[in-house]
Amino acid sequence: MRMNTSIIKGWLMLMIIFATGCSDLESPTGSGDSNMERRDWAIAIHGGAGYFGEKDLTDEQERAYTESLSAALSIGEEMLAAGSGAVDVVESVIRMLEDDSLFNAGRGAVFTAEGVQELDASIADGASRNCGAITGIRGFRHPISVARSVMDSSDHVFFSGHGAGEFALSMGHEEAGDDWFWTQKAFRRYERAKAKSEQKNEGLDKKKGTVGCTVLDQAGHLAAGTSTGGMTYKQHGRIGDSPIIGAGTWADDRSCAISATGWGEYFIRTGVAQDVHGRMLHGKETLAQACRGAIFGEMGELGGDGGVVGVDAKGNIALVCNSSGMFRAWAIPTERGVAMFGATLEGTVEVH
Repeated sequence: MRMNTSIIKGWLMLMIIFATGCSDLESPTGSGDSNMERRDWAIAIHGGAGYFGEKDLTDEQERAYTESLSAALSIGEEMLAAGSGAVDVVESVIRMLEDDSLFNAGRGAVFTAEGVQELDASIADGASRNCGAITGIRGFRHPISVARSVMDSSDHVFFSGHGAGEFALSMGHEEAGDDWFWTQKAFRRYERAKAKSEQKNEGLDKKKGTVGCTVLDQAGHLAAGTSTGGMTYKQHGRIGDSPIIGAGTWADDRSCAISATGWGEYFIRTGVAQDVHGRMLHGKETLAQACRGAIFGEMGELGGDGGVVGVDAKGNIALVCNSSGMFRAWAIPTERGVAMFGATLEGTVEVH
C-alpha cells in the first residue's frame, strides 16, 4: 500500500475499524460517551469525497494529497496546541487549502458552463452560533475569509454574486485575477464536460474537491468552515451545499461542528449538517450515530453521495462517507491520521 510513514498509525487504526467493510468512515476519536473527559482539542479536515480509489491516483498524486493534507493539519495542530480559537484555526487551515490547486476551492477551482470560476464558502462559530457565507464570488483569493467578514463585520449571514464581491472589496480582502485561479487540471475537466454537454464526469473527474475544517479548541468552543468551486460545468447561478448553513456547514457548542462534501443538491434537500446537530441535541445520538444516520439514512437513501467530517463538544471525531473515497485528516493531542481511500458500505472511522 502506498503511503508515507506519517500516516501508518492512523491507517492501522482504520484497518481495525474497517474490518467488517466500510462505506462510511466514522470517528477516529471515540463513541461519544457522556462520561468521557473533554479532550484539550480536536480537528478534522476534508478535501472532497467521491468514487475514486488507489487505481485512480498515481504514486506521485497520492503523495501530493497526503503531504498537502498533512501540512494543513499541522497548521491546525500547532495553532490549537498554542491556544488559538476555533474560528481562527478553521479560517487558517482552509486558507491554506484554498491556495492548493489539488483541491476544488480557491486556486484550482473548477469551471462553470460559462468557463469561469465562481467560489462559495461558509463559516460558523459554535460559541456565538453566528455564521457567514458567500456564493458566486469571483476575483478574491480567500473566499473563507470573506465569509468570516460577513459573520464578524455585517448584520447579515449570506451575500451572493456581485454583492458578495462589493462587500469583500469594502472589507479590503485580497484580490486575485483569473490567472491565479486557472489550472490546467480544472480546465481539462471543463473541456471534457463541455464536449459531453453534461454536468457529471466519470472516475476521478467526478471527485468533489471541496475543502472543509471542523475544530474543538482548548476553551471548549467549536467551529466549522467549508469552501468550494462547486461542480464542473455547473449552470450559471447554481448554488450547492457548501455555502449553506445547515446543509454544508454547522457549528454549535451544544452539539458539534460539521463540514460536508459531495453532491450538494442532496445535502441541501436533507439539511445534512443541521440534521446531525438535531440528532445529537434532541435525539441524544452520538456524533458517529448522527453522522451515519444523516449520510446513510437520509441523504444516501435519496441517491446522494458524499460525506462529512465532524467534531463534538467532547472532542470525538467522526469521518463518515457513503462513497468509496474521501480525502481526510484528523488529530487530537495524542494522535493524528491522514487517509483517502477505504470507504465501503459499513465503514465509520472513530478516533479513540
